[in-house]
Amino acid sequence: QVQLVESGGGLVQPGGSLRLSCAASGSISSFYTMGWYRQAQGKQRELVATIVRGGTTNYADSVKGRFTISTDNTKNTVYLQMNSLKPEDTAVYYCYARRAVAGIHSGYWGQGTQVTVSS
Repeated sequence: QVQLVESGGGLVQPGGSLRLSCAASGSISSFYTMGWYRQAQGKQRELVATIVRGGTTNYADSVKGRFTISTDNTKNTVYLQMNSLKPEDTAVYYCYARRAVAGIHSGYWGQGTQVTVSS
């Protein structure tokens, strides 16, 4: 069973930075897409950023130019570098990964990590 474990959340002042990490229990090369989603209190979960095999990235308009998604295959980890944080970035951030094995596509979620942007 695949496990995704997020870390790196916390409390930061507006304008500050955080780097989230998502460590997979196995090789991330088996996933054809990985990403970060977030869910603010009382709101639906929304896509933040994705990266597909080959390195193409996609970002929500609200985070373009401020957030960067990347992977380190040697550490089986996907990162989300978040700069110029705003109070509206406050949410629980979830790591997501999707792969196909024997033609069966499966998605996996981490447990989430809280990011709070406040002065």
